[in-house]
Amino acid sequence: MEIKKVGVVGCGSMGSGIAQLCAQSGYQVVVSEINDELLSKGLASIDKTLARSVEKGRISQQDKDAVLGRIKGTTNTKDFSDCDLVIEAAIENLELKKKIFAELDGICPKHAILATNTSCLSIIDMAVVTKRPDKVLGLHFFNPAPVMKLLEMVRTIVTSDEVVEVSQKFGQSLGKTTVIAQDAPGFIVNRLWIPFLLHCIRLYEDGVASREDIDNAIQLGLNYPMGPLALSDMVGIDVVKFVSDALYEQLKDPRYVTPTLVDKMVAAGWLGRKTGRGFYEYK
Repeated sequence: MEIKKVGVVGCGSMGSGIAQLCAQSGYQVVVSEINDELLSKGLASIDKTLARSVEKGRISQQDKDAVLGRIKGTTNTKDFSDCDLVIEAAIENLELKKKIFAELDGICPKHAILATNTSCLSIIDMAVVTKRPDKVLGLHFFNPAPVMKLLEMVRTIVTSDEVVEVSQKFGQSLGKTTVIAQDAPGFIVNRLWIPFLLHCIRLYEDGVASREDIDNAIQLGLNYPMGPLALSDMVGIDVVKFVSDALYEQLKDPRYVTPTLVDKMVAAGWLGRKTGRGFYEYK
């Protein structure tokens, strides 16, 4: 099976990045949103990102125009009817994702692979609402999708070897290094990263060190590209809380208990860069 046309459900920060990446890699792309306003916002974000690349000399204006020409925005899921692969990038709500997968199953051709970009939810629960559970898997991109080099592939107990192989080749065609995980809570990255991140937050919460010193210690002492608190602001404090809560619910491991400070920041609306304030303030 060859993937020629890719669908992306959701044109938010992750969906727009995935759509841009696929188009830059030569694929025809259909990206959807629930209304015209959100769709226009997502497509404008892609345009803005590509425009910056032109300004910095990374791509030409002609390249930008070609990428945009390969992206079609829609609010009608029936436009996924000729896609070979559809990647769901909606919000992290299992019931919503199950509804999307059931709808896609009735629209997409029988050969099409259905994937989810979830960072922590059970993929088999999405697969079983379709008549093609063997063609469902996780394709977990990292933010920003066009830049981050990793693609975490997640197979369920029923995902076929052929689907894994095709998806792996697809990931490599995007310039990604692929890793394969089983459909277990947190997969690889979040299963390891979340306890470390929460421990850094507790260190700050307990007054052991300032936010700057914690971030500088990890960034410079361990050669990380960004400190954990600054990274939390970029990811979103609400996302950190959602993932840690979901992992604790599944694993009952105290390492995944959300720190009180995170709960209070979410309640106050301090969600990081997207709201202008998190562990740091942004103007």
